[in-house]
Amino acid sequence: MGIGPSTKETTLHHFRDPLLDVVSKDTDLDLMGIILVGTPDDNKDKILVGTRVAVWAEAMRADGVIISADGWGNSDVDFTNTCEQLGIRGIPVTGLHFTGKVAAFVVTNNYIDGIVDINKSEEGAETNRVGENNMVELDCRKAMQLLKLKMRQADAKKNA
Repeated sequence: MGIGPSTKETTLHHFRDPLLDVVSKDTDLDLMGIILVGTPDDNKDKILVGTRVAVWAEAMRADGVIISADGWGNSDVDFTNTCEQLGIRGIPVTGLHFTGKVAAFVVTNNYIDGIVDINKSEEGAETNRVGENNMVELDCRKAMQLLKLKMRQADAKKNA
């Protein structure tokens, strides 16, 4: 459980974050901010952090959110709960996650339908090669386009 060498993001990757780069350059989206959240051990705290992120996004009147995670297993509880809390509040959500065939979500809900799998190995498993299964620009563009689609669908529902 957790992150392995191929899903670890190097310092250089953080400095050149492809998600931030893609979203900040897009003229259709207004990047409001970045929220960094840790992965607590206790389930009550996992639910709390996901709920706080969603309340924060709601208070900011965010039209949509892209969520990402660099782990799996126990981290899925926070990740999927955050997606659910955003969705419950009517905030379209997409994201990036190492899912693969081996590390499929350990918990699911109806709000994780827009998650882009950043797994790059044919086996669908963590490969032990440093940085091989990180998000790349193409993954980020997919998540962004999915978000735009979900936002248009949400607007159409409101205006119907």
